[in-house]
Amino acid sequence: MSQHKVKVQEDRKKDREELVQDFFHYKRSTGYTSDFDSFKSLINYQARLEILERHALLPSPSLTDLRAKHPSPGRSRRHSFSDDVDPDFLERALRKAKKSFELPPPKPFSPSHDRLRLSARHRDEAIEKRLRPKLPKVLPPDADTQVNTLLCKKGVISKVARESVNDRDLSRLLPSQWLNDEIMNFYGAMILTRSESNRDPTAKRKILDVHHFSTFFWPKLKNEGYEQGRLAKWTKKIDIFSKDIILIPINHNNSHWSGAAINFRRKRIESYDSMNLDRHQVFKVLRSYLDSEHRNKRKKPFDFTGWQNHNPEDTPQQENGYDCGVFTCQFLESLSRGEEEFHFSQRDMAYLRRRMIWEIGHAKFLDGP
Repeated sequence: MSQHKVKVQEDRKKDREELVQDFFHYKRSTGYTSDFDSFKSLINYQARLEILERHALLPSPSLTDLRAKHPSPGRSRRHSFSDDVDPDFLERALRKAKKSFELPPPKPFSPSHDRLRLSARHRDEAIEKRLRPKLPKVLPPDADTQVNTLLCKKGVISKVARESVNDRDLSRLLPSQWLNDEIMNFYGAMILTRSESNRDPTAKRKILDVHHFSTFFWPKLKNEGYEQGRLAKWTKKIDIFSKDIILIPINHNNSHWSGAAINFRRKRIESYDSMNLDRHQVFKVLRSYLDSEHRNKRKKPFDFTGWQNHNPEDTPQQENGYDCGVFTCQFLESLSRGEEEFHFSQRDMAYLRRRMIWEIGHAKFLDGP
């Protein structure tokens, strides 16, 4: 390689490193809480997801396959920068981040009665949020010891309904690992089993009447469609229209997890993405599914009067390139209890990973916040 090419590559690398340092310091000043290595993994992840979303390519060989049966042995999640993360991407991301924090000029304001009532309600909600118990940092000592014991087991670790996980699956909940279908579907089966067995209206912790689709529902629907995918058979014994909410884990391009829901209580198609990516396609596909299912089961089109697409701006966001599956599991579990807000963040991921190991190992949810 010529000295000129070497010099160009070195300058390019230096530009990237300077840009990412600037970006990191800016994000820290606006609330980012994780370390620099986690930030680099996040930037790598954002750049590669952008490529997949824009070009609909197959996942890059360097991007871990969420459906791979075995995580790469000993592979570190401490990321260096790949060629996907070019200075143009970093500059766009930095401009976008700064723009999101720009405030419009203040306008003259005279509150109406309705606005005053809304303001009072927001104050009440803020007080309730402060009073709500926060997630602990660690599990109780006995539970934490049980987690260590579970991680030492080999073979099948736990079963619920038709789902099972083995030691290789459970290891996906160790730090810095992507979750696979087995973990996502086991957690979903736990949500569904809890809903089916908890119909006590006086129970302290309200559990909604839910249906939780497996991770294989979305690719079947998106790639084959309702008729060709024979999705009517998926609900042969289930009336989804009698449920409070339908929960759907989504695997995007086999490289990212997000959660979606058909919320009959609120008349909403909902999307929850810890990377805050554009999910208009999710709304479009799920609306089509809802209409096709209604035509099949009720023999008439679905009435979308009053229905809205719901993609809340305050959805908790991941601060690295590997926690999307944990966020998605927690989105769907919270929705199954009728929660309208999520009370976890990136800071809770280490605790939630160990908590999920305990819950999956015991095939039941841990009591408490």
